[in-house]
Amino acid sequence: MKDIRTWIATLALAALPAAAQQDYSKVEIKTTKLGATTYMMEGAGGNLGLSIGEDAVFLIDDQYAPLSAKIGAAIAKLTDKPVKFILNTHWHSDHTGGNENFGNAGAILVAHENVRHRMSSEQFIEFFKMTEKPSPKAALPVVTFVGSVTFHLNGDEMRVMHVPRAHTDGDAIVHFVNTNVIHTGDVYFNGMYPFIDTSSGGTIQGVIAACDRVLAIANDETRIIPGHGPLSNKAGLRAYRDMLATVADRIGKLVAEGKKVEDIAAAKPTADLDEKWGKGFVKPDTFAQMVAHNILKNR
Repeated sequence: MKDIRTWIATLALAALPAAAQQDYSKVEIKTTKLGATTYMMEGAGGNLGLSIGEDAVFLIDDQYAPLSAKIGAAIAKLTDKPVKFILNTHWHSDHTGGNENFGNAGAILVAHENVRHRMSSEQFIEFFKMTEKPSPKAALPVVTFVGSVTFHLNGDEMRVMHVPRAHTDGDAIVHFVNTNVIHTGDVYFNGMYPFIDTSSGGTIQGVIAACDRVLAIANDETRIIPGHGPLSNKAGLRAYRDMLATVADRIGKLVAEGKKVEDIAAAKPTADLDEKWGKGFVKPDTFAQMVAHNILKNR
């Protein structure tokens, strides 16, 4: 777009029909600078990653459609450039809802090939008992990858790596090599039990493996942007990974004993972990059932 104000106005107008469905008027976009060119942004939905420099504006995820203008306005406080690239960490609408608006405003949408596949067809998220209609053409990634892809922008390398069958079957983590920042997408729910989308190919063992991959490239100074929750670091991610491994082991043993999902939840296998991890939107009993169902389906 030739004019940043025109670009923001385009995003605002595009979001008007969706805004009527839910009130996002009180949502504020918080921006935290993590390095010379790198930022974390928070609003409603998944956390955003952002790189701004002489080459382009590179954005990780875009939350819900009605927030596109607010996200655009927050970016405009940092640069007069519009968003050129958007990398989707997976297909869920709290991470891809703004795709259509930003795509129509000129952004190039990039994601793992399974993200485009799921967004192109009707999906049923069993956990929420919710059907998602196919996304419009303008919301679909126009560049897809299988294993990895690297962006060389703004004096940095953004290494995008697919992590198989983790939160979904299309998850990507993004390593900002030179600024030592990693965006995990929904592989990491900081400080809470995660949602693992079994119906979209997610597995608890895949989440653990994805955490191990991030831990292998992080150091004690790495800033880690989780999909949900506050900014974190290697120690925080390791604690989360170890919690998941503990839960998977406990529930896996109960599944092997032939216990039913409801009986596994009733056994309170996460009781000693709930004070720290059980206060998010996925409650302890629900998490135990989710993990049990996931293990049963994927054994």
